[in-house]
Amino acid sequence: MSDKATLTYGGKSYDFPVVVGTEHERAVDISKLRAESGLITLDDGYANTGSCASSITFIDGEQGILRYRGYPIEELAQHSTFPETAYLLMFGELPNATQLMEFRGLLTEHQFIHENMRHHFEGFPSDAPPMAILSAMINAAGCFEPALVELERSDHFMQSAARLLSKVRTIAAASYRKSMGLPINYPRYDLSYTANFLYLMFCMPNMPCEPEPELVRALDVVFILHADHEQNCSTSTVRMVASSQAGMFASAAAGVCALWGPLHGGANMAVVEMLEQIHQSGESVESFVSRVKSAHAKLMGFGHRVYKNFDPRAKIIKRACDQVLAKLGVRDPLLELALRLEEVALRDEYFIERKLYPNVDFYSGIIMRAAKIPLGMFPVLFAIGRMPGWIANWREVRSNAKARIYRPRQVYTGPTQRTYVPLAERK
Repeated sequence: MSDKATLTYGGKSYDFPVVVGTEHERAVDISKLRAESGLITLDDGYANTGSCASSITFIDGEQGILRYRGYPIEELAQHSTFPETAYLLMFGELPNATQLMEFRGLLTEHQFIHENMRHHFEGFPSDAPPMAILSAMINAAGCFEPALVELERSDHFMQSAARLLSKVRTIAAASYRKSMGLPINYPRYDLSYTANFLYLMFCMPNMPCEPEPELVRALDVVFILHADHEQNCSTSTVRMVASSQAGMFASAAAGVCALWGPLHGGANMAVVEMLEQIHQSGESVESFVSRVKSAHAKLMGFGHRVYKNFDPRAKIIKRACDQVLAKLGVRDPLLELALRLEEVALRDEYFIERKLYPNVDFYSGIIMRAAKIPLGMFPVLFAIGRMPGWIANWREVRSNAKARIYRPRQVYTGPTQRTYVPLAERK
């Protein structure tokens, strides 16, 4: 196997090394391409560009493989918890009992937000997008704790990471409560990470309330499945911002903004919106599927940019979805419509031939709807789940002694040099 790639241009040949990853992925290192040949590469949307070397997450889209730090997502979803998976992503190894207890203790210790931050929620209109509030309040959290800048040093990384991971769920729940005109709850010390989030979201302070264990576990699985996914739009944004040596909170806030878009973190919202349109129109699932095949309708929640096989996360979350719906006895016309759509599409040769299988967004939207999570909060839960991956990638950038600020090139297609025309002479 050759250890170099040769580019011939203008009668000259240039050799570039081939880098091989631990899973035998190959990449041509073109970092000296412009210096040696005067050329740059053009890859609109970065679909074939490796922006970094990373040891965090491995994806094989053709085989339907997803691993965090080498551990298959199937094993983590079955045996792990969200805090343990977060620890794995951020520190590279599964924690032992003492390490996990310490980390959980930090999550509990830092779950409160500064009391003055509670007043900031009042400055947002009641219909403000929750993702806008989340991004702003993550940035604000750094202002209330100036010591966080010092805590981002490598020897205090765990403290800073635990603060961000813990506070993000408190901020998210508070933004929802304010939008509903409800009092903001204080976190409880006796609940797990995910159970505490559901308590903060839905429980009333004057009534006893214990989150449903089946729902807690299902949502914990949702968080695990979303914890990282290689160099997607929001993670690449976090790394880009981190390369300027911006802090962890600022970089994560930028990730929230990138995740906000309907093509990324809003995809599961689009699934529910599609189901609502079908339900309100009274159209049959069979008729809708026919319109999809004739390109007169768009099917949301099927297929994936990376996976050319079944999304491995979708298989896991479907089982969690089936279990939680059965145990909670949920009856919802949209959920029944979704399950019917899944059944019809998986039997149709049109979708089978094109490998258009339900993805993680299809089922996560169903679970969140069953949990009575408002539609606008769907991407917020995605952000909570993705936080460990963002933190891990932020750390990877900041701990790289050879890292430089990210600065992509471009191919300019605008006007060539022109002469300035005074205003009076312009037509």
